[in-house]
Amino acid sequence: GINAEYGSHMSDKMKKRVGIVGYGNTGKYLVHEILSNPKVSSQLELAFVWNRTTSVVVQDKTLPSELKLENLDDFTRTKPDIIVEVAHPDVTRKYGVRFLKYCDFYLGSPTAFAEEDIEKMMYAAAQEPDSHGLYIPAGALWGALDIKKMADNGSLKGLTVTMKKHPDSLKVSQILLDKLKDQPKDKEIILYEGNVRELCKLAPNNVNTMACAALAGHNLGFAKTKVRLIADSRLTAHIIEVEIVGPETEGLGTFSVKVTRSNPAPIGDVTGKATYASFLSSLLRVGGQGNGFHFC
Repeated sequence: GINAEYGSHMSDKMKKRVGIVGYGNTGKYLVHEILSNPKVSSQLELAFVWNRTTSVVVQDKTLPSELKLENLDDFTRTKPDIIVEVAHPDVTRKYGVRFLKYCDFYLGSPTAFAEEDIEKMMYAAAQEPDSHGLYIPAGALWGALDIKKMADNGSLKGLTVTMKKHPDSLKVSQILLDKLKDQPKDKEIILYEGNVRELCKLAPNNVNTMACAALAGHNLGFAKTKVRLIADSRLTAHIIEVEIVGPETEGLGTFSVKVTRSNPAPIGDVTGKATYASFLSSLLRVGGQGNGFHFC
């Protein structure tokens, strides 16, 4: 037989080895699908699973022990082809450049880029000729590629993303929660209106879609992409509205697109079911595009 450490890496070249960084709801969903869904396991296999609170991984009886990585510094030992970050922006700050040097990096928390130092560092690393690809899941952002095409050719003039959720589905800072105090339950309450960069700091778990929009609309970026976060106690879905403004045609008006996505979700859930499925199908598209940024 082949040396055990190489075993699976050598035995099936067609499968991509995936390292999962973060074992919350999304991480668990991906691990479960890779281990038990034949459609997924025919294309992907697990290299490792890591979580900041180590006990969460170590004590999980459903995880084969050889997949449990206690120290993220040892990630290369597991020979991953793709590393998936579904943890916290701090992980990208500390390991993002190292991940990219070694393999493709699938960034599940694009809000990391709201931090200017991370944005500059990762942009530079991804552009290096010998870098692997940095993949961003479009997730709940409908039309990400279209926005990127418009940004690439300079025709994107305005971009606004509005997110509406039940207050209990918002994982946001106390500053924003205070705005809900003594407010009526039968109307929309605007918690934030401004640019993406500031909101990412106040609500990092809820604004991946908005961060994606700022990355896709890169000619406007985090400073000029406008966002609104709205709480509404009547909602039983997560609603995302994307408004795009393009060039003006003299005497005829302005090019515009407005998309509304309504994703039913139980009150209290930060992420709707459709988003997990979308995240997985994006993961299956990672790879083969060389260095730089890629939406998937």
